[in-house]
Amino acid sequence: MKQQGAHPEDTEGTPDASSRPDTAHEPDTGEDPDGAAGPGGAHRDVAHIDEVEGDEPLLPARVHRPSDLMRLVGGVLAVVVLLAIAAFAHGTTSGLEQDINKGTGQAPDLLIKIAGLASSIAILLVPVAFAIERLIKRDGLRIADGVLAAVLAHGVTLATDLWVARAAPDSIQDALTQPSPGDIHALTDPVHGYLAPVIAYMTAVGMSRRPRWRAVLWVVLLLDAFSMLVTGYTTPFSIILTVLIGWTVAYGTLYAVGSPNVRPTGRTLMAGLRTVGFRPVTASREEAADTAEGGDRGRRYFVTLEDGAPLDVTVVDREQQAQGFFYRAWRNLALRGFATRRSLQSLRQALEQEALLAYAAIAAGANAPKLIATSELGPDAVMLVYEHTGGRSLDSLADDEITDELLRDTWRQVKALQSRRIAHRRLVGDAILVDRSGTVILTDLRGGEIAAGDLLLRMDVSQLLVTLGLRVGAERAVTSALNVLGPDAVADCLPMLQPIALSRSTRATLRRLARERAEREREAVLEASRQSRPARAHDADDSGPVTLDKAGKKAVRAEQRAEKRAIDEALDEAREEDLLSQIRQEVLRIRPQAPVEPARLERVRPRTLISLIAGAIGAYFLLTQLTHIEFGPLISNAEWGWVAAAVLFSALSYVAAAMALLGFVPERVPFPRTVAAQVAGSFVKIVAPAAVGGVALNTRFLQRAGVRPGLAVASVGASQLFGLGCHILMLLAFGYLTGTEKTPSLSPSRTVIGGLLTVAVLVLVVTSVPFLRKFVVTRVRSLFAGVVPRMLDVLQRPQKLITGIGGMLLLTACFVMCLDASIRAFGDESTSVSLASVAVVFLAGNALGSAAPTPGGVGAVEATLTVGLIAVGLPKEVAAPAVLLFRLLTLWLPVLPGWLAFNHLTRKAAL
Repeated sequence: MKQQGAHPEDTEGTPDASSRPDTAHEPDTGEDPDGAAGPGGAHRDVAHIDEVEGDEPLLPARVHRPSDLMRLVGGVLAVVVLLAIAAFAHGTTSGLEQDINKGTGQAPDLLIKIAGLASSIAILLVPVAFAIERLIKRDGLRIADGVLAAVLAHGVTLATDLWVARAAPDSIQDALTQPSPGDIHALTDPVHGYLAPVIAYMTAVGMSRRPRWRAVLWVVLLLDAFSMLVTGYTTPFSIILTVLIGWTVAYGTLYAVGSPNVRPTGRTLMAGLRTVGFRPVTASREEAADTAEGGDRGRRYFVTLEDGAPLDVTVVDREQQAQGFFYRAWRNLALRGFATRRSLQSLRQALEQEALLAYAAIAAGANAPKLIATSELGPDAVMLVYEHTGGRSLDSLADDEITDELLRDTWRQVKALQSRRIAHRRLVGDAILVDRSGTVILTDLRGGEIAAGDLLLRMDVSQLLVTLGLRVGAERAVTSALNVLGPDAVADCLPMLQPIALSRSTRATLRRLARERAEREREAVLEASRQSRPARAHDADDSGPVTLDKAGKKAVRAEQRAEKRAIDEALDEAREEDLLSQIRQEVLRIRPQAPVEPARLERVRPRTLISLIAGAIGAYFLLTQLTHIEFGPLISNAEWGWVAAAVLFSALSYVAAAMALLGFVPERVPFPRTVAAQVAGSFVKIVAPAAVGGVALNTRFLQRAGVRPGLAVASVGASQLFGLGCHILMLLAFGYLTGTEKTPSLSPSRTVIGGLLTVAVLVLVVTSVPFLRKFVVTRVRSLFAGVVPRMLDVLQRPQKLITGIGGMLLLTACFVMCLDASIRAFGDESTSVSLASVAVVFLAGNALGSAAPTPGGVGAVEATLTVGLIAVGLPKEVAAPAVLLFRLLTLWLPVLPGWLAFNHLTRKAAL
């Protein structure tokens, strides 16, 4: 790209940087490579040495690009889809092959022979010619990558041929092969052993990035495919599979070994500046802000010149573009209508976008860095040259330096952009500069958008409100916005005032502040509790261990109520509104009728996506198990008495769950309402993972029942901790019994021993690796914080402890008996399994369901239970319907009663 707007004295005779990409990568020796004078007509000093400060001293020789990984995954998925079509759409593939053979059979014989001869020669000559061209350019690393990819592709083709010939289904074999024209008793190759390596080689060496070579490659491939199809030596699916294998192996190789790093250094920058007419003296690397969305904004340099004002130069290369790739890809998938720029964007597109935004911002009247030149630094990097702005970012200013006039000036710059419908998309603190005169300058416009919609413009307003609110508070931030934008424009942004619409760094800051607020509230509650305890402890010491009469019990309850009031008052005093709520309140004071309901911005949530994937996997597994089962005779022969027993055990499990919870709650909580809360949990399990929804519901229920928040969390945590211990002990006990059922001696099975050893090894690994140990300790500590003091309270009440442990054992027994009754409903004496085996299968399936991130463990539980029952000797004709009945009774049928109970408890303010 030619220079744009360079100094007038240097504009004539300036060479085009894009026409000399290789010179930008060579160290500057002080001489012009062609022996000509330097830019501007002045000959460069041979003794001059570029000074670059802050540049990377060591760069990795190779880098692993996320784009290569994405192409690898895409290629693997394409191969799977192709094989699935070949396997399940046999009629379609056969018809397609017949149509293609009929169409190509009308081609003249002379054309077929010429195409076959030309493609046979070119398929060998083109890779050799490209290799020679790369070697001349001293790019031997790419040739080595191509050769490695070709070798791996050849190995994959051999393995695929062997699999198709010996193990693949007949439908896949018919789609990929046909009788050989030379020998009707032999079949053609499913994958072409010479074509896939050539495709892998050409892809790995980067031929696709060179238009002329790419055109030659496609012509050769089309000629070869045409000649092979016409002569009957291949099938359409075979050709497609060959291309996909070569393409996939190439990108897998590039991601595994890494691509050669051609990232330009500071010295390359100095040489590039000379090619566009500047005479740089020194370049100093500026430290970039460590933000996730800003990782691809390029490296910034402060450059001084022999004559003229200094420059701000931004260098962008492919490796920096790859930073944040997966985050941008997820945002594009998950968000509606305002997603980030395209995840895969060429350097030319990035350069043109930033240049366009820089010119548009200045044309709109906003203060933005003036772009004076752009250029390519070889094939894998570009640079943008700006006039030096100076100044400091908003984040680096002291609080007393952020005046009301500075805030209004910031809003005036945003108003200027919005007057021309330009969205900035990243109005965070380090994108707002303040120069020595106090003028506000907006930087980092690369992620912006021209002709932006109302949604993006309102998001800019909400983002800047939060950015300024983090520095000066909600009141000053809103007041300055109202003075410049007016009440209507500020009120319209309230639906966008939600974390998902803010930048990634802003969301991280808000989460940190939320943790700090929660910690302050917790300290206030603990301090109030400590202050109320000494008087009670002194009274208890004076009275001694005597039985309290009725009046004494009333006094104790009065003291407890007084303590609760003190804690509630302390909590109310310590409670702080989050920044987003404060901004909403400030705006609503001016516009009470302003819309405050958050706009629905998410197209798909991570939980929904995971649930769909896991549900699809579970459904596929169950359907494959059910296709060979005849349900008509099975249902007609079912034992309905056992079905009724399964229903009874399922209903009794809710009573057991209530006992298991209340056994760890010393406070008085109504038992019937607790049972109703457990029934409501059946509805919550459908919309949240099993291990999360139940904990949240029980905690909320206890808080509404009068238990303080910290104690409610501790009670639920204690219940979960005891439940985990009972679960492990029962799994080991039943596993031991299962291993000794068929042996006269009480020696455990090898499976149990192997499981115990595996658990021991995992524990040793976690405790020996500092990172894993810290991770586990942090999670466990946060989950069971306050559990130990709560357990001490429970241990002083043996009746409560017996109720809790008995409820856990009864809960497990109910589920095991429900599963056993489901098995007996469809089986007979010849297909029955022991109760210990059923218990082991249930405990393992329940553990996996709790760990699965899907609502109710959908998919994971069904698969585990079915496989487990088949493994212990139950026929799949009985195991599959038994699992379906069990899940129907314990997961799906209780949803309606759970919804009714949930609504009832919500109306009663119990949830």
